[in-house]
Amino acid sequence: MADAGRARKIADRIKTLIAANVVSIVKDPDLGFITITDVRVTGDLQHASVFYTVFGDETQREKTAALLEKNKGRLRSFVGQQIQIRLTPSLDFFADAIPETAAHMEDLLREAKERDEAVAAAAAGATYAGDADPYRKPEPDEDAESDEDVEPAGIEDTGADARA
Repeated sequence: MADAGRARKIADRIKTLIAANVVSIVKDPDLGFITITDVRVTGDLQHASVFYTVFGDETQREKTAALLEKNKGRLRSFVGQQIQIRLTPSLDFFADAIPETAAHMEDLLREAKERDEAVAAAAAGATYAGDADPYRKPEPDEDAESDEDVEPAGIEDTGADARA
């Protein structure tokens, strides 16, 4: 089992090598505008998963996937010559779903913004169903004496100073 840091370094090196040289190795005009997004190497350094995106329509993606699969051996031997480790990892190519995921997230954010605007528009003309302040407050007694005439309970007014 290789160190995780070493596997990460090898994955980064493979990503750089393939990204820089895929066009010169494949040499086919049908190869689309390809971007290598990520490479993941297993802990034993035997297998590498290469993730890529292709700019274009579905037919362009299919052609590019077929060309990458066809030239997998040439790319692996190129990587093996450049990184010079005991065992060159086998390469597996996977179309990355980043653009589709990003487009889906944009749609969800746009929909949420539209709903927020609809709620704000509905709240603009809304009125309270009851009072504006729903908390209970003590109602003033009309037959009670005024506050100046009422003495606190338990205190008697003797009229004289108690210290004298």
